Amino acid sequence: MRAGRLLKLLMTLQTHDKVTATELAQVCETSVRTVYRDIDALSEMGVPVYSEQGVQGGYKLLNGYRTRLNGLSAEEAETLFLAGLTGPAQKMGLQSTLADAQLKLMTALPEGMRREASRLQSRFLLDAPSWFSDDEKAEHLPQLMTAVLEQRLVGMSYQSWKGVRQREAHPLGVVLKGGQWYLVAQVGADIRTYRVSRIEALELRETVFERPADFHLTEFWQASLRRMEALQFPVVAEVRLSATGVKIMEFLCTSYVLDHTIVEPADATGWHRVTMPVGNPSHGCGELLRFGAELEVIGPPHLRWAMENLVSHLAQRYRSSGSAVGGEPLAE
Repeated sequence: MRAGRLLKLLMTLQTHDKVTATELAQVCETSVRTVYRDIDALSEMGVPVYSEQGVQGGYKLLNGYRTRLNGLSAEEAETLFLAGLTGPAQKMGLQSTLADAQLKLMTALPEGMRREASRLQSRFLLDAPSWFSDDEKAEHLPQLMTAVLEQRLVGMSYQSWKGVRQREAHPLGVVLKGGQWYLVAQVGADIRTYRVSRIEALELRETVFERPADFHLTEFWQASLRRMEALQFPVVAEVRLSATGVKIMEFLCTSYVLDHTIVEPADATGWHRVTMPVGNPSHGCGELLRFGAELEVIGPPHLRWAMENLVSHLAQRYRSSGSAVGGEPLAE
């Protein structure tokens, strides 16, 4: 975006005595002609930039001119204005900090850039929660943020599917996924993931722990996602899909399923033989039933039997009613 490019150009000029148009183009990853236009734009904003002609020439700022960005990069400045993280920042107890940072950055920018930053803020929004779901409550999140940053032991009461459990944990990181907050923590020798909304009580201890030197939050989280997806879809189903079924598959299936699905060319009837991962029969049949009449389960045998049994029960239930809710026969 132009605002980010102008900031990068300005800070490059500020950190160098003199820079050529070619060098600025390389830094900003744009053309020399665009650099000329950006230099003109900076001048119109009141930035005292001028050129020196000749072999040793180039662009430079008036001696003594400095912005008040204090080393903030163009990407960082742009992220502050475009992230739209007001909701998550509020959950983490950082809303006022984010607002103060944005205000200071806005004040430090030249007048022309302030208008551009305000324009960007008004046109981009990050809506973190998933579709049709309420914003998750995470009342203990600010304390967890403190525990993670200060490497302090926590004691917590956690509501698992087995009941309320007491845990002492070393918080290693916090993750926001699909509008839901998760705590990654070391408990004993294991590193586990906890849903923050299920923490019923939390005590921040004074004890400081040593963070594992080989732990990387992003790598751990990605590996955890792969493990969870593999556990969620343990059955490899063989099915037949109509042309319509193949088209709607990308809307019904997760990225993991799509990545592990093999679609063979259509046969003489126009149907495709497809191999795809699904859940255990009780859940897998429900997933496959969403395709309606566009799908037929071929195997494995226990999955086909489960599907036949489910469809048979559904057919029997609808036949037994024989009419609509109001008592009138259903129209053809």
